[in-house]
This record gives sequence, C-alpha cells and structure tokens, in this order.
Amino acid sequence: MNLLKPKFWDKQHLTFQSIILYPLTYILDLRNLIKFFIKPKKYSNIKTICVGNIYLGGTGKTPLTDAIAKIFKNKLKTVIIKKGYPSHLDEIKLLKKNNEVFFNKDREKSLKDAIANKFELAIFDDGLQDKKIKYNLKLVCFSSLSLAGNQMRLPAGPLRERLDNLKKYDAVFINGTNINKKFLKKIKIINPNISIFNGEYISTNYIKFKKNDYLAFSGIGNPNSFKNTLKKYRIKNKYNLVYPDHYNYSKIDIKKIKEIAKAEKLKILTTEKDFYRIPIKLRRNINFIKINLKVKKLKKFKQFISKYL
Repeated sequence: MNLLKPKFWDKQHLTFQSIILYPLTYILDLRNLIKFFIKPKKYSNIKTICVGNIYLGGTGKTPLTDAIAKIFKNKLKTVIIKKGYPSHLDEIKLLKKNNEVFFNKDREKSLKDAIANKFELAIFDDGLQDKKIKYNLKLVCFSSLSLAGNQMRLPAGPLRERLDNLKKYDAVFINGTNINKKFLKKIKIINPNISIFNGEYISTNYIKFKKNDYLAFSGIGNPNSFKNTLKKYRIKNKYNLVYPDHYNYSKIDIKKIKEIAKAEKLKILTTEKDFYRIPIKLRRNINFIKINLKVKKLKKFKQFISKYL
C-alpha cells in the first residue's frame, strides 16, 4: 500500500478531519472483533517472536527484526518471516542481506516451511494483527517522533487497533532518542507489567556525505526520521522530496529528481530502503545513507528476550 500519511494523524488534539472520519473507525473495530474469535495455534517445535506495531508505518519494525536476528542467529537456527506483499520487496531485500527470509503470502505457511527446514527461531517482521499464530513473544514498535499520533484508529488516526490493547503484549520498543515520559507513563497505566526498551539509528557511512549539499528524497512511513538523521549528522539537505510509503520509483520520477538536483547544483541522497526500490539502471549518481539500529541497554534486552525462548 502506497501511503502518504495525513498530517492530522499526528496532531495532539482533535481535528475536523478526525471527527468526520471517526464513525468509520467502527468498521476496523468490527474487523478486530471478528479476529478475537480466531483461536491462535501454538507451534511447540519452534520459538516465535513477532515484531509488530499498532501505529501504521514508520515505527522501525524491520531494523529491530534484523537486530534481534543478529543477536540470536549464532545460538539458534534463525529465520525471518515477512508477509509477501509486492510493495514490501525493498524491506525483504534488506533483510535478505544478512538473514534467511521466508515471505509467503500466508505467514502460517512460511512458519510451517521454517519448521520443515529445521529452523529453531522464527522472527516475524509484522503480524501482531494476524491472530492465527500464538507467538512466544510479542513486541510493539513506536517511533519517538510520532508515538501513537492522535491515538485514534484508522482512518481517523494512525492506529491499527486501540492503544489499550497494549495490555495484550509483552514489550514496547521505542525507536528514537527523544523519549516522552508522559507516553511511557500512559503505557504503564495500560499494562503495568509491560517491558519498555528503546534504541537509536546510527549511520555507518555519514562521513562521505559531509562535504556536499544534497537533494534528499524518501518514500518511507515516517519521512521526518530521515530528515532528522540528516540533521543529526549535519548533512546539508537543501531540497527535500517526500513520496508515499513503499513508493516504487518510475523512470519519470528519477528523471525529475535528477533534473531538480542538476538545476539546484545538488548531489542526491536517499534512504537504503528507497535505493532498493529504484530500478538498477537508474541508480547512477544516487547515494544512500546507511543506518543501523543501536539497541540501548543491550544486555538487558537480550536477557528479556531469552526468557521467552
């Protein structure tokens, strides 16, 4: 799904758009109610971790999935499972650089394939709302930039389910450095037993981009995270273009980007995810900033996850 997130989703107050759309949230509630009656199946011959979200897009599920796999794949035969959406091939390509990845259209089919191939740990990139599987551990990701937005459900807000549903999950992981204490308190009121962790994005190649001025473009769930990364590393972003999440760039799109950059005398910079959505023949003179997720209090995080394996 190509989604350009509405700005009113992240307003910390009611807006006219949210009020108008609010009655439609009951359609989502009905869908979630139907899922409530699905009995999840437990697979005892493999351990499962689900890294998901309740805020639609841009919460850092994929980097966290990759980080967890890196922690445990030397101890357990590990596979990452991601639903095979055609628009998510960029994330699949990133995950496959360092991991075994199964991406059938049916997550349960991928899990059965993992069992058949003697994998011991399956980490699901997304899937909290898929109630067919009983996961050993359920992690909910948030971005520190948007948190739960206006805390309303789709389409009046960005939430795929009620924030109160955090009482059903084991841990929250907040991606970003600016941690909102008021939000942490709200999480603990909903679920006093939930564990909360956080991390930050670290660039491994930012030095090479320090000397030039750039046109930056991205099509990710939270484009502000890219802008903040450039700001953090003092990379001169003189022109910015934002596209919908998981946007597939055409020859016309890239031609336009390159024409603007040439007219403004700028180099071109994007995210690694966006780079892999650009046709190979069109990638010339386009650079990407490489980002890794650094988990804070890593030892404690490892110990927490190990309890469920």
